[in-house]
Amino acid sequence: MAAIQPSGAHAVETHRCRELVCEEAGSPPRLRLRDCPPLRATGSSIVVKVLATSVNPIDVKRSAGYGARLLSLKGAGRFPMVLGNDFAGEVLAAGPGVRQWKAGDRVLGTLPTGARGAHATQVVVDGKLVRPWVGDYAAAEAAVLPYTFTTLWRALRSVGLDPRTASGRQVLVHGASGGLGQLALQVLAAWHARVTAICGPQSTDLCRALGAESVVDRHTQGISSIPAVFDASFNFASWPDDALLVDRLREGAMGHATTVHPLLGCVDQHGFLRGGYLAWRAHLAAARRARSRGPSVRYAWVVYQPDRDALDALQAFMAHGAVRLPIGFQAPLADAAGAFRHVAEGRPGRAALLTP
Repeated sequence: MAAIQPSGAHAVETHRCRELVCEEAGSPPRLRLRDCPPLRATGSSIVVKVLATSVNPIDVKRSAGYGARLLSLKGAGRFPMVLGNDFAGEVLAAGPGVRQWKAGDRVLGTLPTGARGAHATQVVVDGKLVRPWVGDYAAAEAAVLPYTFTTLWRALRSVGLDPRTASGRQVLVHGASGGLGQLALQVLAAWHARVTAICGPQSTDLCRALGAESVVDRHTQGISSIPAVFDASFNFASWPDDALLVDRLREGAMGHATTVHPLLGCVDQHGFLRGGYLAWRAHLAAARRARSRGPSVRYAWVVYQPDRDALDALQAFMAHGAVRLPIGFQAPLADAAGAFRHVAEGRPGRAALLTP
């Protein structure tokens, strides 16, 4: 299965490697499959045969050129590119510095945002950024969790919420019916927080089933009418609502975090200098608004990056079947256009790509 090279690398030669390339910015995206050279596991890296990977909203945005300027600093802004950050699969080969993993191990994990993502039949990943694929999750069900859970985990930690501090806290979640929101409801309910979910009318029953103590229908009740009683709030839905959500915090609250901030968009539209300045001003104004609720109130713009603690927490939740996201669309890698369309149109459920 794997051959040891003179350099000390382990190369996968008996498995054909193909990757889904987004050739240029466009909507719908310009996608094609292409062969790629055999992958090698060096140092602490491993080669994983991808059984399933997910299409997240950020993939759809990046396929249209969103964030290209700022992400180019990480080698992730130029076309052609391979999108995708999370996957579930089996280890094919391990580098000489890897002791934990061996060929055949079932794993899931995340990749840093870069030029070559997880929309492929194989990936090379740092062995520290995968965890055992546990529980009774099918490949698609496992693959749609790591990126979204990691982003959520960073949001929770940014305001100081964890199993110890969350119990009994009043928490407001905007965008509760999306992927981040659904995971937030499940995690916070497991931590015994008292969660209020903001969602559309078609999702109120879902949010209650996932652990929300109360639900606000955003179509019939304005955010400004929600009492300012919350210890923490999260914005997974709309940047223009951010100030209203901050104002729902009580005096001396823990804080507020948002994943829908304008950083990438500002730099795209105005360039590094002016765009960065405008984003800094927006963040500064929002942080001051949060601190008006108390000098120790936290305010955070959350961005995804691989997080080993998040993967540890995800593994623990999966071992008990405690977090899930519904699959709304799955298709072979060759039919990825349908998955991108599913996400772009905001249809219910996550989108997964399966490899033969």
